[in-house]
Amino acid sequence: MSRLVHGGLARTIRIISGARAETADGSPITELPRQAIYYANHSSHLDFVTIWAVLPAEFRATLRPIAARDYWEHGIKKVFAEKVFRAHLVDRGKSRAKRSHTEGGASPTGQLGGMTAVLDDGDSLLIFPEGTRGDGEKLAKFHSGLYRLAQHNPQIPVLPVRLGNLNRVLPKGESIPVPHLSTVTFQKPIFLQPDEEKEPFLARARQALLEGT
Repeated sequence: MSRLVHGGLARTIRIISGARAETADGSPITELPRQAIYYANHSSHLDFVTIWAVLPAEFRATLRPIAARDYWEHGIKKVFAEKVFRAHLVDRGKSRAKRSHTEGGASPTGQLGGMTAVLDDGDSLLIFPEGTRGDGEKLAKFHSGLYRLAQHNPQIPVLPVRLGNLNRVLPKGESIPVPHLSTVTFQKPIFLQPDEEKEPFLARARQALLEGT
């Protein structure tokens, strides 16, 4: 799909989501790291789509959002996930257990390997460490995947992205967006420190995201 079509789709998504992009320190979006592990709070199926849409074209071209296979692998959603957003689809919960049983090897470790391969290729990842959608008000405890990805290459910035109001644009259980103003705030990157263990890092990452509320 051409860059012109991508740009038009990104503008449409920004209109639907009412998204305003900003950085916590007021610097231009174009000064974000060229490769990063983006992570965000999760309250809507529009979350990764909106983050993709507000990024400059050169950043969109290298972004690989992590998305739930059971939601995005069918029909037109699959076409958009694979051909437009270049999403990296993963199994979750019962779907992961079922695939592991029927196909073998579809383990959390295997899924992590797919994500680290994305980083090794020079692309950025976008993940939602809560693991599932919340209500847009509270931030759940983070799963360990964010730590494992940071551990894979501690030189890659781990960048918090605070989403505001997207739960009202597309509430849980709804399929038609309701226009509202929303915000996408790119905050200061953090890095995994030498010998930093999982729980302290995840607590620090969670706090960095909460500071955007």
